[in-house]
Amino acid sequence: MRLPSLAAGTDLAVDLGTANTVVFRRGEGIVLFEPSVVAMDQETGQVYAVGEKARRMLGRTPATIVATRPLRHGVIADFETTEQMLGHFIRRVGGSRHRRAVIVCVPSGLTQVERDAVVEAALAAGAREAHLIEEAMAGAIGAGLPVEDAVASLVVDVGGGTSEMAVIALGGIVVSTSLPVGGYDLDDAIVRFVQEEHRLLVGHEQAERVKLEVGSALEGHARVAEAEVAGRYMSTGMLARISLGEDEVRRALERPLNRIVSGLKELLEQTPAQLASDIADRGVTLVGGGTLLPGFLELIRSETGLPVGQDDDPLTSVARGAGAALEELDTLRRTERRRRSARRRG
Repeated sequence: MRLPSLAAGTDLAVDLGTANTVVFRRGEGIVLFEPSVVAMDQETGQVYAVGEKARRMLGRTPATIVATRPLRHGVIADFETTEQMLGHFIRRVGGSRHRRAVIVCVPSGLTQVERDAVVEAALAAGAREAHLIEEAMAGAIGAGLPVEDAVASLVVDVGGGTSEMAVIALGGIVVSTSLPVGGYDLDDAIVRFVQEEHRLLVGHEQAERVKLEVGSALEGHARVAEAEVAGRYMSTGMLARISLGEDEVRRALERPLNRIVSGLKELLEQTPAQLASDIADRGVTLVGGGTLLPGFLELIRSETGLPVGQDDDPLTSVARGAGAALEELDTLRRTERRRRSARRRG
């Protein structure tokens, strides 16, 4: 269903993620992919940098300038900073001459207050109207799953701050789970492991690099056998550089990965019997950057016994799915009106 009152190419879909923000422009596709980071002067409130430039400043700024991620586990932790970041990105992809309709992707576990905060941030950033879509639904659409059909689809989206899982059929989410576990929790796990096992303090950038180089979900899937990490010994304060092997890194990642697997198993237990047979045949579809961890697909397959596939470009699945939803703005408006009416009656 197309919306004739809005010119093609003027509206935006935004995957406002804890790690990255991806913007899809109607009629063009992905037009921005930047880290969700803002560098700001704490005393004056002046924004020094946003996106990749700000990410490079993490941990390296003078005392008064702080580079932060304004979202935590998919939730706005700093409203004003999120508003400025979102406004910056919206202006970057087309300027502020045309106020746009914007669809923003959100975790399914958000409270109504948190959902309202996302809408308010989008409106304050320059959107003419703002609508929300659950990340799991957007990911399923982006991966090309038949979400409107009577057959059930199961999607798992592992992002930077959350893992979203949902069984979808007939255009709606039947059951879903939103876990506050994502790529940053894998980094945190490596930081804790090195601290506990080697008494060495390392930064999150070092941990992320080790995860990308040596990290894996199953034995034999790591890209390389070991990687070096630099830090400071807790006991002496001296700087040091050590090597971490793939077995150590895999042990470090076990706990957050087990939480994701457990969440998926619990979701499968909640799935209605009439839809379970569809999932047994069709399996699981993976989206999100966290699913790129070597061996993750095989881990899900071995733990669930289901066929497992992955979208061709999992980093942009959610944004592309939300972009496709721009063609259904009338439907989103009606859904939100019904939701508001139900809240008033309640």
